[in-house]
Amino acid sequence: MDDFTQKSLLQVHERIKPYIHETPILTSSLINQIGGCSIYFKCENFQKMGAFKMRGATNAILQLSKKDQQKGVVTHSSGNFAQALSLAAKSLGIPAYIVMPSTAPQVKKDAVKTYNGIITECPPTLKNREETAQNIVEKKGATFVHPSNDIDVILGQGTAALELIQKKPNLDCVVTPVGGGGLIAGTALAVNLFTEKTKTFGAEPFEVDDAYRSLISGKIEINKSSNTIADGLKTQLGDKNFPIIQKHVDSIIRVTEDEIKIALKLIWERMKIIVEPSSAVALAAILKKKEDFKNQEIGIIISGGNVDFNQINLYNN
Repeated sequence: MDDFTQKSLLQVHERIKPYIHETPILTSSLINQIGGCSIYFKCENFQKMGAFKMRGATNAILQLSKKDQQKGVVTHSSGNFAQALSLAAKSLGIPAYIVMPSTAPQVKKDAVKTYNGIITECPPTLKNREETAQNIVEKKGATFVHPSNDIDVILGQGTAALELIQKKPNLDCVVTPVGGGGLIAGTALAVNLFTEKTKTFGAEPFEVDDAYRSLISGKIEINKSSNTIADGLKTQLGDKNFPIIQKHVDSIIRVTEDEIKIALKLIWERMKIIVEPSSAVALAAILKKKEDFKNQEIGIIISGGNVDFNQINLYNN
């Protein structure tokens, strides 16, 4: 991990720039007042396909040889990475084979099809997903791209924090949600390479707090439950991103489901933007630890805005 330099991350950014949006950084005076700090929201909900994962997917494909690109790429995902890899592949005119669990919401399957992703459904277990993806690799010669445990993907995700730091170089810390670990690992690399005193924090629901427990135990932990509104954070860390997180992330803050819902409502109602519940976890963490963050300048990576409204009940609970 120490091989990475400012130059290497800047090269990734230049490579993917033609295929992504440089997303806006927004603030809310009311949320700042409630939090007692200055918060800068890096809005990846405005990214192409609605999430930061477009960055990593694009970088991973562009790092392949022309010959390998033409054979296509394959991943297993029920959500944002399925859409990201499909759109990135479509932009480059190559096939994307997407393994999705049969239980994935129809709205997500439809989105993948919109981006020309070729869907193969399988039973909803990790073992089935991995085996189905491997079969496609063997039959098609396509390259497997992991949604979060791939160095090219991690570096691509880190460009969101790089853009934030370039505009706001004096942040005290950057906070991201933690799911599979790609976003927080990329963010931590960018923060470590381009700042001297900025810290990186993760935010995670109590219901899926594997990253929090992994930092304590020193090994990758798994979740026994997945009962959270933050559906994008149910995946676990990998052997490529975990060492980066161990080295460069200061701590991970856990939040309750009610705290996530309060933060989500605040963003929707006060900032007038749609973000997915996973994104609100970072704000929930700041509001939970108000005393720790008092009077600080804080960056938040809003991870995405792909909301399945049929799955969300904010007001009647």
